[in-house]
Amino acid sequence: MTKFFTRVSVIGCCLITIAGCNKYLDKSPDSTWTELNTPTKVSQLLGTAYPQANYIVFAEAMTDNVEDKGGGVTDRTNLDPYFFNDVSATEQDSPEYYWQACYTAIAAANNALKACETAPDKSRYTAQKGEALVARAYAHFMLVTFFSKFYDATTASSDPGIPYVTEPEKVVMKQYERKTVAYTYDMIEKDLLAGMQLISDENYDVPRYHFNKSATYAFATRFYLFKKDYQKVLEYANQTFPNNDLASNMRPWNTTYKTMTPAVIWDTYAKASEKANLLLVETQSLYGRYVAQFRYGLTYNIQQEILGSNVTGGAFAYPLYYYGTRDYFVPKLTEYFVKASVNATIGDPYVMVPLFTTEEVLFNRAEANAYLGNNNDVLADLNLFASKRITNYNVATHRITTTKIRSYYGIQDVTSGLLQTIIDFKRAEFVQEGHRWFDLQRYKQPVTHYTDKGDRMVLEAGDKRRVLQIPVSATTSGIALNPR
Repeated sequence: MTKFFTRVSVIGCCLITIAGCNKYLDKSPDSTWTELNTPTKVSQLLGTAYPQANYIVFAEAMTDNVEDKGGGVTDRTNLDPYFFNDVSATEQDSPEYYWQACYTAIAAANNALKACETAPDKSRYTAQKGEALVARAYAHFMLVTFFSKFYDATTASSDPGIPYVTEPEKVVMKQYERKTVAYTYDMIEKDLLAGMQLISDENYDVPRYHFNKSATYAFATRFYLFKKDYQKVLEYANQTFPNNDLASNMRPWNTTYKTMTPAVIWDTYAKASEKANLLLVETQSLYGRYVAQFRYGLTYNIQQEILGSNVTGGAFAYPLYYYGTRDYFVPKLTEYFVKASVNATIGDPYVMVPLFTTEEVLFNRAEANAYLGNNNDVLADLNLFASKRITNYNVATHRITTTKIRSYYGIQDVTSGLLQTIIDFKRAEFVQEGHRWFDLQRYKQPVTHYTDKGDRMVLEAGDKRRVLQIPVSATTSGIALNPR
C-alpha cells in the first residue's frame, strides 16, 4: 500500500468558438438571451451548462492505479498521460476536449445568466440563476484543478490560474488573462455561495441531472476540502441530506449489488434512480468501451494493492472481473451508443458519469474531521463505509479502531493513521474513476510508472508536468502555456 501519511503536517477554437464554434454566436449577440424569454427555455439551455466530456481516461492514466500491461488498446489519451507527456490527441477523452467542453458549459451558463438578468420579471428566474452560477463555478473549478498548479495557500496568489469568464462572448478572438489560482478560487467561491442560496429542486424533472441542493453541497465539500477550510467542509457535508442521513443513500455493494451480474451493475451504477448519485452528466467517451482494455490500466498486482486487503481485516465486496489474463475491471460505467439519426448505423459512444456521490461527501467529512481532531466522528464514518463495503460485514470482527489502524499501517500518530485509512478506502471506492489523481495532487505524492521492459519513470511532487498543458489553440486568445 502507498503510505501518504507518516506524520501529521498540521480555448482550434479560441475561448469564444469553443462553445461549439458556438451556435449562440451564429446569431446577433444581442438576440442570444432575448430569445431565452421564458424560465423553461433558460432551463433547457442550462441542460448544456455541464462539461459533457470525460476526464477519467487521462486522469486515471496519470495515477498509481495503472501499469503497463505490455499490450492492449494504445490510445494517445491513455498512453501519453501514463508516460507523463502532454497529450497529443484532441478528440474525446483528451485534456483539450475537456477544456473545450468546460468552456462550452461556461458559455451556456453565461448566456443563461444574461437572460435571467435582462428578464422583465427577474423573480421568475431565481432557480435558473442559481443553477447557472453553480454550474459556472464547477466548470471553472475543474479547469483550474487540471490546468493550474494545485491550490496551495502559500503560492496561490502568484500561481497562474485559468481565465474566469463571466460574460457571453460578443466578439471573435477575444483576449483573456489567466490571473491567479487565488483569484480563480475567489470567483468560484463567489459564484458557488451565491448560487447555492437560489437552487430549487422543485425546478427539475430529474434533479440528479442538475445541480440540485445535495449536489451543490457536495461540490462545496470538495471545494473547501481542496482549500483546506475544514469547518466549512463539515458545514456543507452535514447539509447534504435531510437529517444527515448518508447511510441510506450509499451504494449497497455488500448486499444488493453483491447479487447483481455485471450487466445489471452497469445498468444501475450511473442511473438517476441510484440514491448515491448526486449529480450525473452525459459524456461523449470511449472509456466505457476500453476501460479494461487500455494498455496502461489496472493489473493483477495493482488491484491486489488496492483491493487485496484493508484495515478491517475483511474483504472488499467490489466484484472484480477480467477479460483474458490482463484486463481487469470493476463493473461501474459502461458505454451506450447514440445513433446519428433514428435509422442511422453510425453514431457516438457515451458514458454517464457521476460527478458527485454520497461516498465522496462521507470521505470529505471524515478527512475534515481528522484534521480538526474529531477522531470519534472519523471512526464513525469509516465504520459506516466499511459496513457497506466489507463482505459478510460483522461489527464485532470488522470494526475499525485506532489500535487496528496503528497496527495495520505501522503508524503511531492517530491523525496520520486515520487519514491514511480514508485515502486507501477512497482509492478502492473510486478505482478506475480518476479521483485518485486529485488525492495525489493534494498530498503532493510522487507517482512511479514502469514500462513493460522495466524502465522507471517518476513524476515528483514539484514536476511541472503535473499541471496539464493549456491547449495550443487557446494561445490565440492570449492564454499563456504552462511551463515545461
